[in-house]
Amino acid sequence: MTTAANAPARNLMRPGEELVPTHCPFCGMQCAMYMRLDRATGKVVGVEPRYDFPVNGGRMCPKGVVAFEQINHPERLTRPLIRKNGELQPASWDEALDLVAGRFRELQGRYGKDTIGLYGGVSMTNEKCYVAGKFARVALGTRNIDYNGRFCMSSAAAGANKAVGIDRGLFNPWNDVELAEVIILGGSNTAECHPTAIGYIWRARDNGARLVVIDPRRTPTARLADVHLALRPGTDSALVNGLLHVLIRDNLIDQAFIDSRTRGFEAMKELVMRDYAPDQVARITGVKAELIEKAAHIYGEAKTGMVMYARGAEQQSKGVDNVLSYINLMLVTGKIGKPGCGGGTLTGQGNGQGGREHGQKADQLPGYRKISDPEARAYICKVWGIDESELPGAGCSAYELLQAMGRSEVRALYLYCSNPLVSAPDNNSVRQFLENLDFLVVADFFLSESAALADVVLPAAVWAEDDGTTTNAEGRVIRSRKAQEPVGEAKPDWWIMREISRRLGRGQYFDYDSPQDIFEELRLASKGGPADYSGITYERIERENGVFWPAPEDDPGADNARMFTQRFAHPDGRAMIHAVPYRPAGEVPDAEYPYYLTTGRLVFHYLSGTQTRRLPFLMQQAPEPFVEVHPDLAARLGLVHGGKARLRTRRGDMALTVKVTATIRPDTVFVPYHWGDRLSANQLTNPALDPVSRMPEFKTCAVAIEPVS
Repeated sequence: MTTAANAPARNLMRPGEELVPTHCPFCGMQCAMYMRLDRATGKVVGVEPRYDFPVNGGRMCPKGVVAFEQINHPERLTRPLIRKNGELQPASWDEALDLVAGRFRELQGRYGKDTIGLYGGVSMTNEKCYVAGKFARVALGTRNIDYNGRFCMSSAAAGANKAVGIDRGLFNPWNDVELAEVIILGGSNTAECHPTAIGYIWRARDNGARLVVIDPRRTPTARLADVHLALRPGTDSALVNGLLHVLIRDNLIDQAFIDSRTRGFEAMKELVMRDYAPDQVARITGVKAELIEKAAHIYGEAKTGMVMYARGAEQQSKGVDNVLSYINLMLVTGKIGKPGCGGGTLTGQGNGQGGREHGQKADQLPGYRKISDPEARAYICKVWGIDESELPGAGCSAYELLQAMGRSEVRALYLYCSNPLVSAPDNNSVRQFLENLDFLVVADFFLSESAALADVVLPAAVWAEDDGTTTNAEGRVIRSRKAQEPVGEAKPDWWIMREISRRLGRGQYFDYDSPQDIFEELRLASKGGPADYSGITYERIERENGVFWPAPEDDPGADNARMFTQRFAHPDGRAMIHAVPYRPAGEVPDAEYPYYLTTGRLVFHYLSGTQTRRLPFLMQQAPEPFVEVHPDLAARLGLVHGGKARLRTRRGDMALTVKVTATIRPDTVFVPYHWGDRLSANQLTNPALDPVSRMPEFKTCAVAIEPVS
């Protein structure tokens, strides 16, 4: 059947080639593209744009254009490796899998089920993420599973659950952005982190929309803004409380909406009117009071508006507070659940949304069910065919899982689709945690910094070598299609977990022959949960060019692209407005460490750089990290553009090339985080955790900086 998603683009066809429709493996935009498959060799040789998908409409970013180069890259892992005499040496799949199952069985027999940990990622399909959660709990019987989305989406998820009762990245489809009269971006450098999303903002601007950007740096996104609020790192909630103060004081709120559809307004009002007048907030944030007033009036006076936030606000030890504050803006003005009104979080990883819905999180079961909920446990155990006594309880969060390895509470780790030796905070400590393990297994398609420490390395398939689904930032479930066979002996992650399960005597629970087999079980497992996929099928995804969840089986035609049009997801149908008192970051500058350090992405790289640092064009554009320093700070410290500076925090130090720029606050320095070893910014970052989401404080810590001769 020819559909919009698989119709051939004849003008792009080349002799001897086939176009395979799929989606980019990188950020949460999940832009549509075609893989160019050479029929003679069976290899992907290029990429072409797809114009039929509404999210990107043919647009692609620098990473998406060259993503295909990783598929047949010469550094791909093509055979299992086993460490012998201190060296990783090629082995057969049977030898490697027998060793993994045998060591897991031995260690669990000696130390208990929970001695095995799983640490995963969300650059995988929904099917693989689902199998991973089931593999941990059914095949291994361990409670200790978490994933790198803990470092990405957890604060947004926790905040949304508390405020509106459900966690879906954006509460609106992307095209709602174009209907907004004002857009607030909090902690999002959209132009670099979600490049194809910036088109929606440009079109909104063409329609007359105004833009407010909240960021310590004048990023490429902030340069587009009508108002740039260059706050001190870690002061987001104080700043938003100042905006709320002005909105309430000047009667720029929707009292009828507050009264009929929310709870908690009076407590929030009392707090912000007492403690967060603009001049008080200016002292905390470093943002002028008149700019706070201006931004509040731009948002409050507009008929429609979107509030979107990202890692700058969320990757803090009070990231949940920041998210609650931003959602408060939507709720007090009634700008939610209507065309051009709403917002939410900009998903960082490719399947950051779907990857957290179906069981990889330490406290969750498929369908976004809580593992502590007796009804949820009973239902999932019925689907899986196990006794409830076999289902473990909640495990610990990602960084706490790493810490448990350091204390030998977790003695073996199955690591897949993640590279914590680069992506986790305080990664000098993370190296010690990994080296303390009795047994480390890594499934990946390149030998990452973490994989280089493994006892067994299992070659995994890349996204273009397997079928499945992902869920983009707006909650649209889409198809990712296989374009070529896996290179060498590489295998999909679900296949690897299935084969280990069989060796552990639990293979009957993983009797899958294809990703579609898995998806059919996922549909059933998610049925009735907050993230209900039961009404979604591969055929429906193709027919509709993606399906927004929730999509219950008994209402398969429901359009949930825009959420909260009638009610919120709390039992009473109301949203909860939260009073959020400002509290300082885990570290603030002092005499020994007198400046703020913040970190972030560059447009040319992705996450830990395991993929993008191997692609020549991207490395040519950004070959190494640097430290951004304001001219005033550079002059005061004797730093010169192009020279070297040493950065030092309580956790480590590193030397970087100086980039002098007026686009950053004079009290703040910025380092991108995509490199490993001695170039890893996360040698410096603070592992202080948010008490609710357990998100580490990547985005602010205290740092000293000095020139290196």
